[in-house]
Amino acid sequence: MTTRSVAAVLFDMDGTLVDSEKLWDTAMTELAAEYGGVLSRQARMAMVGSAMATSMRILHDDLGQPWRDPALGAAFLHRRVAELFVDGLEWRPGALALLRAVRAAGIPTALVTSTARQLVEVALDTLGRDSFDAVVCGDEVAAAKPDPEPYLTAARMLGVPVDRCVAIEDSPSGVASALAAGAAVLAVRGEAPLDPALGVRLLETLTAADLDLLTSLLTPLELPR
Repeated sequence: MTTRSVAAVLFDMDGTLVDSEKLWDTAMTELAAEYGGVLSRQARMAMVGSAMATSMRILHDDLGQPWRDPALGAAFLHRRVAELFVDGLEWRPGALALLRAVRAAGIPTALVTSTARQLVEVALDTLGRDSFDAVVCGDEVAAAKPDPEPYLTAARMLGVPVDRCVAIEDSPSGVASALAAGAAVLAVRGEAPLDPALGVRLLETLTAADLDLLTSLLTPLELPR
């Protein structure tokens, strides 16, 4: 048995690297008010980590207005969240230090997010455009999280085996996506409750995360005797 090296680290964005879920909260609350309703906490938590189409369905069902046009709601959210992203994005504890450590070690990185490209482009002004070797956005895959496609796409873009990748996530849908793809998973508590899952290391924040921890998440490679 020998320690396997980390081929790549695949970072989720909202709630993992940056504390942006509170900005989505603001925009979702404003949209619900535009529709004359109040978004329930349960519905908001169900949206975390989901693609925009799923979030719009949850919102409209929660308000009892399933007839609403999801495209109009999505346009409102993209416009408002882009405004909030410009000045309101803050790093989550330990996230920037971990990202820098991974980059300094020469390990490839990818940003794997359910957020649409137009908003990710705004967020990259904070995250750093040279921080990632690949970026996978929610509107650039056929199936979003919890489907494995986003993480499989990231590994393919980086040219690495997904079972030697570590995904860092904060939402149930994101964790499910990474696990289904075959990546090792480090989860950090965010707004949505996370239940302990087999093969997932759960931390309160990323301040305790380092390269040794990421490496320890990979299944040891058994060499022939």
